[in-house]
Amino acid sequence: MAASGLGLLQVRQFSTSIIRPAAKLVKPPIQVYGVEGRYATALFSAASKQKKLDQVEKELAQVSALIKDPKLSSIVMNPHVKRSLKLKTFTDVLSRERLSPITINLITVLSDNGRLTLTPDVISAFGKMMSAHRGEVTCSVTTAQPLDEANLADLKVALNGFLAKGETLKLETKTDSSILGGMVVSIGDKYVDMSTKTKIQKLTKIIRDS
Repeated sequence: MAASGLGLLQVRQFSTSIIRPAAKLVKPPIQVYGVEGRYATALFSAASKQKKLDQVEKELAQVSALIKDPKLSSIVMNPHVKRSLKLKTFTDVLSRERLSPITINLITVLSDNGRLTLTPDVISAFGKMMSAHRGEVTCSVTTAQPLDEANLADLKVALNGFLAKGETLKLETKTDSSILGGMVVSIGDKYVDMSTKTKIQKLTKIIRDS
């Protein structure tokens, strides 16, 4: 109980930018910026100290599903509803789901600070930290049309060449007809735009400038 209280205190400290004592925090493998990053960092530290990272990640997936419910979101995500009512409604639901004190503490602090609308962003930030914790490298590939199995397999082989030892590829594919053809690839801190749309824009600029 004392440990979960420490987690609560850490989130409060991050939320007010009073980061002391920073040395006691368990730093995540990557830094996520913004307010949501500070909450997620404090949560990662508290969960890591209690060896409950995997459990909290699963619970946050439950929270993410819960807040998509129109009935619940109409209360907890409504800026015109009192914080006390939001908190009671949310915590009642979370208690029925038998979530851990760490996860419930996070929601309590978000509510206290009027930040419940940031819940999805905090969950996303924590997910990025957990992905890096597992050695996963997220890669996003956008194409005009869905890739067939053969092209997808070739793409995975090529992308794996960017990974360091111990890293695994977490591939996300998207389609966007506006790029016309080719693909746009984002992996780690690398970004490559090989779309037909961009090639046409570059060609058009060359013609105009000549």
